[in-house]
Amino acid sequence: MKDETKNHWEKIYETKVETDFSWFQQYPKTSVDFINLFNLPKEAKIIDIGGGDSHLADALIELGFVNIFVLDISAKAIERAKARLGDKAQLVNWIISDIAEYEPPTTFDFWHDRAAFHFLTGESQIKHYTISVSRAIKPDGYLVLGTFSEGGPKKCSGLEIRQYTETSMSHLFNNHFKRIKCIEENHTTPFNTVQNFVFCSFQKLTRPVL
Repeated sequence: MKDETKNHWEKIYETKVETDFSWFQQYPKTSVDFINLFNLPKEAKIIDIGGGDSHLADALIELGFVNIFVLDISAKAIERAKARLGDKAQLVNWIISDIAEYEPPTTFDFWHDRAAFHFLTGESQIKHYTISVSRAIKPDGYLVLGTFSEGGPKKCSGLEIRQYTETSMSHLFNNHFKRIKCIEENHTTPFNTVQNFVFCSFQKLTRPVL
Protein backbone atom coordinates (compact mmCIF):
# COMPACT_ATOMS: atom_id res chain seq x y z
CA MET A 1 0.00 0.00 0.00
CA LYS A 2 2.83 2.39 0.85
CA ASP A 3 4.52 1.88 -2.52
CA GLU A 4 1.20 2.18 -4.35
CA THR A 5 0.49 5.53 -2.71
CA LYS A 6 3.97 6.87 -3.44
CA ASN A 7 3.85 5.66 -7.04
CA HIS A 8 0.44 7.26 -7.48
CA TRP A 9 1.75 10.68 -6.45
CA GLU A 10 5.01 10.36 -8.37
CA LYS A 11 3.06 9.64 -11.54
CA ILE A 12 0.75 12.60 -10.97
CA TYR A 13 3.62 15.03 -10.48
CA GLU A 14 5.46 13.64 -13.49
CA THR A 15 2.49 14.08 -15.83
CA LYS A 16 0.74 17.28 -14.69
CA VAL A 17 1.66 20.94 -14.36
CA GLU A 18 0.74 22.81 -11.19
CA THR A 19 -2.34 24.48 -12.70
CA ASP A 20 -3.75 21.00 -13.43
CA PHE A 21 -4.20 20.50 -9.69
CA SER A 22 -7.49 21.55 -8.13
CA TRP A 23 -5.75 22.74 -4.96
CA PHE A 24 -3.35 25.12 -6.76
CA GLN A 25 -2.97 28.60 -5.28
CA GLN A 26 -0.61 31.22 -6.66
CA TYR A 27 -0.51 32.73 -3.18
CA PRO A 28 -1.64 30.83 -0.03
CA LYS A 29 -3.46 33.76 1.57
CA THR A 30 -5.45 31.81 4.18
CA SER A 31 -2.36 29.98 5.41
CA VAL A 32 -0.37 33.21 5.60
CA ASP A 33 -3.23 34.89 7.46
CA PHE A 34 -3.05 32.18 10.14
CA ILE A 35 0.73 32.59 10.42
CA ASN A 36 0.32 36.34 10.84
CA LEU A 37 -2.40 35.75 13.45
CA PHE A 38 0.08 33.96 15.70
CA ASN A 39 2.85 36.56 15.34
CA LEU A 40 5.56 33.92 15.05
CA PRO A 41 9.20 34.96 15.43
CA LYS A 42 11.26 34.70 12.25
CA GLU A 43 13.31 31.91 13.86
CA ALA A 44 10.22 29.75 14.41
CA LYS A 45 10.45 26.20 13.05
CA ILE A 46 7.64 25.80 10.52
CA ILE A 47 6.75 22.58 8.70
CA ASP A 48 4.41 22.34 5.72
CA ILE A 49 2.92 18.85 5.34
CA GLY A 50 2.25 17.71 1.79
CA GLY A 51 3.67 21.01 0.60
CA GLY A 52 6.02 19.78 -2.12
CA ASP A 53 4.48 21.78 -4.94
CA SER A 54 2.78 24.41 -2.78
CA HIS A 55 3.81 28.06 -2.85
CA LEU A 56 3.77 28.39 0.95
CA ALA A 57 7.54 27.95 1.14
CA ASP A 58 7.94 30.86 -1.27
CA ALA A 59 5.71 33.03 0.91
CA LEU A 60 7.54 32.06 4.10
CA ILE A 61 10.89 32.95 2.56
CA GLU A 62 9.53 36.33 1.47
CA LEU A 63 8.21 36.90 5.00
CA GLY A 64 11.71 36.34 6.37
CA PHE A 65 11.33 32.98 8.13
CA VAL A 66 14.60 31.07 8.39
CA ASN A 67 13.63 27.59 9.69
CA ILE A 68 11.33 26.23 6.99
CA PHE A 69 10.63 22.52 6.49
CA VAL A 70 8.58 21.03 3.64
CA LEU A 71 7.46 17.39 3.65
CA ASP A 72 5.99 15.51 0.72
CA ILE A 73 5.64 11.86 -0.24
CA SER A 74 6.64 12.70 -3.82
CA ALA A 75 10.28 13.28 -4.69
CA LYS A 76 9.11 14.73 -8.01
CA ALA A 77 6.95 17.34 -6.25
CA ILE A 78 9.91 18.47 -4.18
CA GLU A 79 12.16 18.49 -7.24
CA ARG A 80 9.69 20.79 -8.98
CA ALA A 81 9.51 23.13 -5.98
CA LYS A 82 13.29 23.33 -5.81
CA ALA A 83 13.45 24.18 -9.51
CA ARG A 84 10.84 26.92 -9.05
CA LEU A 85 12.66 28.46 -6.09
CA GLY A 86 16.11 28.27 -7.70
CA ASP A 87 18.85 29.45 -5.33
CA LYS A 88 16.25 30.07 -2.61
CA ALA A 89 15.61 26.31 -2.40
CA GLN A 90 18.64 26.00 -0.15
CA LEU A 91 16.77 28.03 2.47
CA VAL A 92 14.30 25.14 2.93
CA ASN A 93 14.75 21.77 4.66
CA TRP A 94 13.20 19.24 2.27
CA ILE A 95 11.78 15.93 3.55
CA ILE A 96 10.60 13.08 1.31
CA SER A 97 8.30 10.95 3.46
CA ASP A 98 4.82 9.50 3.75
CA ILE A 99 3.17 11.51 6.53
CA ALA A 100 1.29 8.35 7.57
CA GLU A 101 4.67 6.93 8.66
CA TYR A 102 6.72 10.06 9.41
CA GLU A 103 8.57 10.20 12.74
CA PRO A 104 9.60 13.84 13.30
CA PRO A 105 13.26 14.09 14.40
CA THR A 106 12.74 17.55 15.86
CA THR A 107 9.97 19.73 17.29
CA PHE A 108 8.19 22.58 15.58
CA ASP A 109 6.59 25.88 16.51
CA PHE A 110 4.06 25.69 13.68
CA TRP A 111 2.68 22.67 11.81
CA HIS A 112 0.74 23.48 8.64
CA ASP A 113 -1.27 21.06 6.53
CA ARG A 114 -3.53 22.15 3.71
CA ALA A 115 -5.13 19.27 1.80
CA ALA A 116 -2.83 16.43 2.92
CA PHE A 117 -4.51 15.17 6.10
CA HIS A 118 -7.81 14.42 4.37
CA PHE A 119 -6.08 11.78 2.20
CA LEU A 120 -5.55 9.67 5.34
CA THR A 121 -8.68 7.54 5.48
CA GLY A 122 -7.57 4.55 7.58
CA GLU A 123 -7.93 4.72 11.35
CA SER A 124 -4.33 3.60 11.91
CA GLN A 125 -3.07 6.34 9.57
CA ILE A 126 -5.11 8.99 11.34
CA LYS A 127 -3.96 7.78 14.76
CA HIS A 128 -0.31 7.87 13.69
CA TYR A 129 -0.78 11.41 12.39
CA THR A 130 -2.40 12.71 15.57
CA ILE A 131 0.31 11.10 17.72
CA SER A 132 3.05 12.57 15.52
CA VAL A 133 1.49 16.02 15.77
CA SER A 134 1.17 15.83 19.56
CA ARG A 135 4.84 14.86 19.87
CA ALA A 136 6.26 17.17 17.21
CA ILE A 137 4.70 20.49 18.19
CA LYS A 138 6.27 22.37 21.07
CA PRO A 139 4.14 23.36 24.07
CA ASP A 140 2.24 26.52 23.10
CA GLY A 141 3.08 25.83 19.43
CA TYR A 142 0.46 25.90 16.71
CA LEU A 143 -1.31 23.53 14.34
CA VAL A 144 -3.30 24.59 11.28
CA LEU A 145 -5.24 22.01 9.27
CA GLY A 146 -7.19 22.60 6.08
CA THR A 147 -9.34 19.76 4.71
CA PHE A 148 -12.36 19.30 2.52
CA SER A 149 -15.53 20.02 4.48
CA GLU A 150 -18.71 17.98 4.35
CA GLY A 151 -19.74 20.29 1.51
CA GLY A 152 -16.54 19.61 -0.40
CA PRO A 153 -15.44 16.83 -2.76
CA LYS A 154 -15.37 13.19 -1.70
CA LYS A 155 -12.45 12.32 -3.96
CA CYS A 156 -9.34 14.14 -5.14
CA SER A 157 -6.66 13.14 -7.65
CA GLY A 158 -8.35 9.77 -8.06
CA LEU A 159 -8.26 8.98 -4.34
CA GLU A 160 -10.93 8.78 -1.66
CA ILE A 161 -10.64 11.44 1.04
CA ARG A 162 -12.18 11.96 4.47
CA GLN A 163 -14.31 15.03 4.95
CA TYR A 164 -14.26 17.00 8.21
CA THR A 165 -16.26 19.50 10.16
CA GLU A 166 -15.01 21.91 12.80
CA THR A 167 -16.36 19.50 15.43
CA SER A 168 -14.95 16.25 14.02
CA MET A 169 -11.54 17.78 13.42
CA SER A 170 -11.39 19.32 16.87
CA HIS A 171 -12.36 16.01 18.48
CA LEU A 172 -9.25 14.30 17.06
CA PHE A 173 -6.86 16.75 18.72
CA ASN A 174 -8.64 17.86 21.90
CA ASN A 175 -6.42 15.85 24.27
CA HIS A 176 -3.33 17.85 23.39
CA PHE A 177 -4.60 21.07 21.81
CA LYS A 178 -7.06 23.86 22.38
CA ARG A 179 -8.96 25.11 19.37
CA ILE A 180 -8.38 28.74 18.48
CA LYS A 181 -10.18 29.54 15.27
CA CYS A 182 -12.00 27.67 12.50
CA ILE A 183 -13.24 29.00 9.19
CA GLU A 184 -14.83 27.63 6.04
CA GLU A 185 -13.44 28.73 2.71
CA ASN A 186 -14.58 28.33 -0.88
CA HIS A 187 -11.51 27.68 -2.99
CA THR A 188 -11.84 28.40 -6.69
CA THR A 189 -9.83 25.88 -8.67
CA PRO A 190 -7.78 26.72 -11.80
CA PHE A 191 -10.67 25.32 -13.85
CA ASN A 192 -13.29 27.52 -12.16
CA THR A 193 -14.98 24.96 -9.96
CA VAL A 194 -15.46 25.58 -6.24
CA GLN A 195 -14.25 23.39 -3.38
CA ASN A 196 -15.33 23.99 0.20
CA PHE A 197 -12.59 23.67 2.83
CA VAL A 198 -12.64 23.85 6.60
CA PHE A 199 -9.56 25.28 8.29
CA CYS A 200 -8.96 24.95 12.02
CA SER A 201 -6.13 26.30 14.13
CA PHE A 202 -5.05 24.91 17.49
CA GLN A 203 -2.50 25.65 20.20
CA LYS A 204 -0.59 22.90 21.96
CA LEU A 205 -1.40 22.52 25.63
CA THR A 206 1.44 22.50 28.13
CA ARG A 207 -0.17 19.41 29.66
CA PRO A 208 -2.45 16.90 27.91
CA VAL A 209 -6.05 16.49 28.97
CA LEU A 210 -6.43 13.08 30.59
